[in-house]
Amino acid sequence: MRALVYTGPHSLQMREEAFPTPLADEVVVQVEAVGICGSDMHAYHGHDSRRPAPLVLGHEAAGRIATGPRTGERVTINPLVVDPACPYAIEGRWHLSPTRQILSMPPRPGAFAEYVRVPERNLEPIPEALAIEDAALAEPIAVSWHAVRLGMEKLHLPMAAARVVVLGGGAIGLAAALVARHFGAVDLRVGETNALRRASLQRLEHIETYMPGDPSEPSENSVDLVIDAVGAEGTRAASCRMVRPGGVIVHIGLLPGVAGLDIRKVTLQEITFVGAYCYTPIDFRQTVTAIAGGRLGKLKWYEERPLAEGAHAFADIDAGSVAAAKVILRP
Repeated sequence: MRALVYTGPHSLQMREEAFPTPLADEVVVQVEAVGICGSDMHAYHGHDSRRPAPLVLGHEAAGRIATGPRTGERVTINPLVVDPACPYAIEGRWHLSPTRQILSMPPRPGAFAEYVRVPERNLEPIPEALAIEDAALAEPIAVSWHAVRLGMEKLHLPMAAARVVVLGGGAIGLAAALVARHFGAVDLRVGETNALRRASLQRLEHIETYMPGDPSEPSENSVDLVIDAVGAEGTRAASCRMVRPGGVIVHIGLLPGVAGLDIRKVTLQEITFVGAYCYTPIDFRQTVTAIAGGRLGKLKWYEERPLAEGAHAFADIDAGSVAAAKVILRP
């Protein structure tokens, strides 16, 4: 089969790879759409020791089952593979299990390929009417669904009465805004430095945006719920500055470092600071249901490219020349 292989920092090559051999509890899925994630970009830059070259990246995928009795069924893939007997799995928090593996990290090749092997329990059926590209968005949207749900659980007021700010207008930030709106948020804004992305957010999903650092930025102590989908020094500082006393910060971003976090304010003003990582199986399933039901908007904030042009897509994302929040590759 053909696969896009990460061969070293800033290097991707289309190569011929062996057809996947499924284990006893697995099936092979023919990949029809797969998104480029920020973690793929992190590996592409050579900054992820968990993803050594050579490796097939990609974990935001959907397609059709190609082996076994369910052959031909349309599915989207939950890429978190966990031992179901693990205590964390038993209590419903599969994503925190020390047994977890993920597609695109050894020993599991990713989905930037024509086929990928996946445990059958990790597949969510999707209706025939659902666009396969929309189905591939389930994984990143589930990350945001989980983060917004955690934030809602910590708030002392309904989402409809809360002032909500999302930092970052990439796929995770945009999805967080859509999920927050789905759960009732009305006073909702997204801070994004890239003008192309701000324009896309406003045009495609009618979400109010602002340029961080401009006078339109939320004032100090004015926001009930801040969702930091970037996780940089600047966004951590902005989160702490704008959150009100007793408010909530949900931190999704995975950039390194801890600078920018105002521990004194977090302590003195009883700010709830919550880390959010991935999603539970229930989060993932509820996300797929919401997508299939059209409850998260039109979801046309992605750009499609052939898998064979994947290396160019990575380079364009790196250069900041992609207006879309997500690039989806089609094998």
